[in-house]
Amino acid sequence: MSSRIHPTAIIEEGAIIGENCTIGPYCLIGPNVKIGNDCTLKSHIVIEGHTTIGDKNEFHQFCSIGVPPQDKSYKGQPTETIIGNGNLFREDCTVHRATIKEDHKTEIGDNGYFMTAVHFAHDCKIGNNVTLANGTMCAGHVKLGDYVQMGGACGVTPFCNVGNGVFIGAASAIDKDIPHYCTAFGNRIKLKGVNIIGMKRRGYTKEEISEVIDFYRMMEASALSPRAFVNHPENMEEYGDNPIVKEISEFILASEIGLPAFMS
Repeated sequence: MSSRIHPTAIIEEGAIIGENCTIGPYCLIGPNVKIGNDCTLKSHIVIEGHTTIGDKNEFHQFCSIGVPPQDKSYKGQPTETIIGNGNLFREDCTVHRATIKEDHKTEIGDNGYFMTAVHFAHDCKIGNNVTLANGTMCAGHVKLGDYVQMGGACGVTPFCNVGNGVFIGAASAIDKDIPHYCTAFGNRIKLKGVNIIGMKRRGYTKEEISEVIDFYRMMEASALSPRAFVNHPENMEEYGDNPIVKEISEFILASEIGLPAFMS
């Protein structure tokens, strides 16, 4: 099935448009853009740069995708923006292409739900099944794991990592790494507990969830820092068979900017 392209849309020579796409009024598609099958661009959307977009993505009006990064060191290098399949971008979302400071790629996974005015800066790495509410902003080099959810008007500072299954309340300022399956809230952000509902939705057993809760409680009660806590073998012995706790401990050890404190 051929694509439907409004006569006011401008598609520059070299752009590749997949099958069964809808390109609405006043859209601008640059010459190095590749768009997969079954995508919808509502209207007034700019997609430029070396941008690759998968199948079944939907962009609402005034989105800007693959535009130059807001970084003074960027000198027009042919860096990339890569977007997976099945994402929904509501009005005014922005995704900036990468700089040359990391791997030259801004990447967004599959099945994301990005509400009005969500922003992804250069070099972000966004996982699958991520939901970000209105006005949430991810600064440069931010990494979000799979199944992350954030309320409206959250801001993530540069180089922060947010683990899998994290739930963050609205209007939070995230300036530390948030480990897997935590809930967090505040300006500045603090850890609040475990995202039990999210873990249940992912199919984890009651026993696995209970061990994760126990692990975080023990770490919170300890006089040690999170890194020192997981580095003590005696603290980890009882969780040796729990792959989720192992994943969390690896996240903590890999963190370069540290974790937030727990709420008192």
